[in-house]
Amino acid sequence: MMSRIYRKGVALILSMIFVLIFSALAVAMFSVSSTNIQIADNHHKMNLAFASAESGLDVMRYWLSRVKMPSSTPESHYYSAIAHDLRGDLYANCITNVMIDDGSIPTVTLDSAGKQSFSGKILIDPSQPCVLQVYITGSSGGISRTIRVDYDIAPYEYPIFNFGLATKGPLHFPGNPRLIGANELWEADVYVESPGDPTALFVGGNTNFDGDINISNPVATADFIGDVLIAGEQGASAIANHVFIGVETPEFPVPDTDRFKPYATGDVIDSLTDLSKGMTVTNGIIAAGTNPTFAGSVIIEGILFIEPSNVVTFGRNVDLRGIIVADGDVDDPGANRINFEGNFGTNPLPGDAEFDAIRGEVGSSIIAPGFGASFSGNFSTLSGVMAVSGVHFSGNCSALVEGTIINYSDTPAVIEGNATMTFDRIDSTKVPAGFDTHRVLNYNPSSYTVVH
Repeated sequence: MMSRIYRKGVALILSMIFVLIFSALAVAMFSVSSTNIQIADNHHKMNLAFASAESGLDVMRYWLSRVKMPSSTPESHYYSAIAHDLRGDLYANCITNVMIDDGSIPTVTLDSAGKQSFSGKILIDPSQPCVLQVYITGSSGGISRTIRVDYDIAPYEYPIFNFGLATKGPLHFPGNPRLIGANELWEADVYVESPGDPTALFVGGNTNFDGDINISNPVATADFIGDVLIAGEQGASAIANHVFIGVETPEFPVPDTDRFKPYATGDVIDSLTDLSKGMTVTNGIIAAGTNPTFAGSVIIEGILFIEPSNVVTFGRNVDLRGIIVADGDVDDPGANRINFEGNFGTNPLPGDAEFDAIRGEVGSSIIAPGFGASFSGNFSTLSGVMAVSGVHFSGNCSALVEGTIINYSDTPAVIEGNATMTFDRIDSTKVPAGFDTHRVLNYNPSSYTVVH
């Protein structure tokens, strides 16, 4: 009897112990489960906050990519100019939910139901005046994540310099042209706009082009009379694979010719100048209305600045050791021309100290918007960009071109005879002298940092 009662008592005690153990386990499991749920919820909110920051960064990257300010902007004014440009662009596009307020980006709601938003700020550290720092903070349910990226404030690189030859008007090769890439095929790429002429490219003889032909007029054609060789392919396959119609139209930038005037402090060519014999012109000016004809060979050292209106004729050889700059109106070239009737070639600047200031002006050889240019002698070297309004080669054109030839005129650019142009642009200046007109913001992907 006592043994039976004892066994019942032990069973009761054991049952109570198990109940307590299972209760404790249940409480512990509930606590762990609640903690895991809370952790999962926080992790979810953290991911949403990070996604909000990424979304905010994408938004700001779009608007910052549109910022463009004059290259004359002092570094000390970069910040105010960027903020002003951003505010103006947002206002012009009726964007009201994104604002720039003294460098701060007030909260922008992404998802009101999910309580997702982003905010941020832009700033420039005085110790790094050419770097814009951007901080974007994404939020979700009280949790936030912040991303920082940097933008380099740098000169704008115009896409037109991706081509060896670029013309607004049609391009005519009556003979057998050869356009060669010195190192890579793309160095000899050609761009033709030809908005008013359905025949954008005409080649009267055999074609030997290394680069692609890009035509922006969607209804224009390329007319090949002889055999066609483009980028190593022949005939119909060369045309199909390397002639592109209806491409995007790049901007034809008009250079800043005024920047070269301060260099022109030397010789002045006017109606009283004796041009009957050879001469060296050092940092010179051709006065407006002179219309000179140089009877002898000419060496040009430094800057030769040609004022409008002028028709300048070089009757003999020209050795260009600097830059020819002509201040014409690209939209109204009129009678402004530069005629090279003898041999033409370029060489480096002299080593004299008087040219030290000009040495920083690299990448350009002839900057003459509003002036036509004709070459009826031997055209041998061009060590930088040539930008003119109308171009005609009728002599022996067998040239090494270290830059881009730009024609602003809607009239055809004509290259006669069996012309050979070898384009060596793989190391060419990205922003040639005269074309440093704007500052833009270049995103630096290596600067991407999750702050917290």
